[in-house]
Amino acid sequence: MLVLGGDFLVKGSTNLALRMRISPLVVGLTIVAFGTSSPELLVSINAVISGSPDLTMGNVIGSNICNLALVLGVTAIIRPIQVNSDSIKIDWPMTMGSSVLLYFLVREGLLKSFEGVIFILLLIGYTAFVIGKSRKENRTASFDEKRELSGRNGKKYLYKDIVFIAIGCVGLFYGSDWFVEGGKGLAQLLGVSERVIGITVLALGTSLPELVTASIASFKNQTDLALGNLMGSNIFNILSILGITSIIKEIEVSDIILNTDMFWMLGITLLILPMMVHKREVGRYEGFVLLLVYGYYTFKVLNTSPSIF
Repeated sequence: MLVLGGDFLVKGSTNLALRMRISPLVVGLTIVAFGTSSPELLVSINAVISGSPDLTMGNVIGSNICNLALVLGVTAIIRPIQVNSDSIKIDWPMTMGSSVLLYFLVREGLLKSFEGVIFILLLIGYTAFVIGKSRKENRTASFDEKRELSGRNGKKYLYKDIVFIAIGCVGLFYGSDWFVEGGKGLAQLLGVSERVIGITVLALGTSLPELVTASIASFKNQTDLALGNLMGSNIFNILSILGITSIIKEIEVSDIILNTDMFWMLGITLLILPMMVHKREVGRYEGFVLLLVYGYYTFKVLNTSPSIF
């Protein structure tokens, strides 16, 4: 339900965005990134309201790790990802900066409501900057996309996009509720912490839209969209998901997430920078390295749970 909901939301919102003549890279960094992050948003809100903050924070941190290790690794193995200068100069610094800011704000063990407001303001500023820069540089849709969209200006197609978005929102709402309840039940059944379930099962599950979207983009040789979607998704995960969720209810952060998982997230984000800079390409070798890193991290997380090992 989460995957289908995310897929419908991405389709509807992407069509609307392309009508506005926004470039594919910007669509990946904003609309698609937000759409593929929507499962994490619904899951996180549901979890924190139901009194499971470790599911919320574990889901976001685990999802960011999954995006830049598992998903980017798989995508690079499918087809080497070409890296443009904006990804190095703008997108990666914003991804790393958001991660570092999160770490410093939660060192006291709590993400407060006013800090969530700061996240939302940063997100609005970033989105406005990216869209404005794209229009200024005239990085718009291709002629073929424009011709295709010119035939889609009728109300019929507009209503279809709106229906897709509505179906996506409904699917995400119910899917997130079932997912959280299933995750909590699984934690109780296996006798492991909610942090372990959030970092592994929930993070992998809510990252499926990113995996599907990035893989399809890679097969279609739209690597700008693939890389932009992943980094944009990580930015949205922190600024949007934790921002909105903490405004609704302040999020407690456990010591093990603060002192272990966040450092893994920061380390993996730092790791991909030299991969992006070297030859301006994330190749199959780098993808294999990222998969090994994700496998080792997952093993370390599960190894802390005697009930599993």
